[in-house]
Amino acid sequence: MSKRDYYEILGVTRNADETEIKKAYRKMALKYHPDKNPGDKDAEEHFKEAAEAYEVLSNPEKKRQYDRFGHEGVRGSTGGGSGGFGMSMEDIFSQFGDIFGDAFGNFGGFGFGTGTRERQKRTTRGTNLRVKVSLTLEDIAHGVEKKIKVNKYVSCDQCRGTGAEGGSSYQTCSACRGTGHVTRVTSTFLGQMQTTSTCPNCDGEGQIITNRCMKCAGHGIVNGEEIITIKIPPGVSEGMQLSLNGKGNAAARGGIPGDLIVLIEEEKHPYLKREENDLIYEHYISLPEAALGTSIDVPTIDGKARIKIPPGTQPGKVLRLKDKGIPVLNGYGQRGDELVNIQVWVPKTLTREERQMMEKLMSSDNFKPKPTGHDKNFFDRWKDMFNT
Repeated sequence: MSKRDYYEILGVTRNADETEIKKAYRKMALKYHPDKNPGDKDAEEHFKEAAEAYEVLSNPEKKRQYDRFGHEGVRGSTGGGSGGFGMSMEDIFSQFGDIFGDAFGNFGGFGFGTGTRERQKRTTRGTNLRVKVSLTLEDIAHGVEKKIKVNKYVSCDQCRGTGAEGGSSYQTCSACRGTGHVTRVTSTFLGQMQTTSTCPNCDGEGQIITNRCMKCAGHGIVNGEEIITIKIPPGVSEGMQLSLNGKGNAAARGGIPGDLIVLIEEEKHPYLKREENDLIYEHYISLPEAALGTSIDVPTIDGKARIKIPPGTQPGKVLRLKDKGIPVLNGYGQRGDELVNIQVWVPKTLTREERQMMEKLMSSDNFKPKPTGHDKNFFDRWKDMFNT
């Protein structure tokens, strides 16, 4: 089933600002929150769907890509779980729980699946990585699968990312009793004030490592590398960014991995120039060919195409090859065209015989210019081509 429009999910317009988007997400999330709809799978799917929409629209870069290219532009930045959202419910609460305010429990803390509303333990998140991928016009036209080697933090294989030797040398923090936060009550002239903060003893994790892993020194991550496959759809363009969810640096002690941001770079083609989804090729013909007409082979993104040059072709004439350009990203089969700009080659030097022939032609009335007054200039012709 096709994915719904993110703006439609949150019930906002495309001109909605950050505040409106946040307000709309809070409204949807509170409506479909699991605590208000226990056991309702449909409400849970709506809850995840709203979180996916907010994850994209609240991120300026992802929002720009979505506005320009639709779901295809942010493919990989959201996972493939239920409702298209790859994070678990706990991950959603960890990232967006602060938005709910105190509507559920103390300062937006959640205990999903437990029936309680205690504050969640702090979940660390790995940093994002950014790589550049250089593509040829052929890659862009047909789509391509690239495999790249990325140097990054990976989960420690010795402790399985826990940071504890053997994966089990840790105990519940005595200061916070495993909750990850501590509560203090202070007396003021207004009465008692209660404040909650991250536990300084365990740094909000709820556990203390008693025997740190020798390989990662208790961090749960080490320097490593990974071969990552990137599927690039047809029609991407220079400067576009694709986000691969969870392919960035691993997080300390089993946290949420960061994302891998892929920046698209477009290699220069030896013959073809790209203008949005159209391709432009400039071809020179001789004076006799322009006068008599001819057939020529021109390069295209898919090979070669043979076209006819009609007799009497004027310099600057543009011939259109339908659907020989770049596919429209997320355009369901739509493609641009290839525009062949015909130029007439005038030799700079002539032999004696050639000069005599040209002088004879100059005296011919048929070779004298006869402007009609309705002929379009070069810029008008190109304007017409791009407006059709």
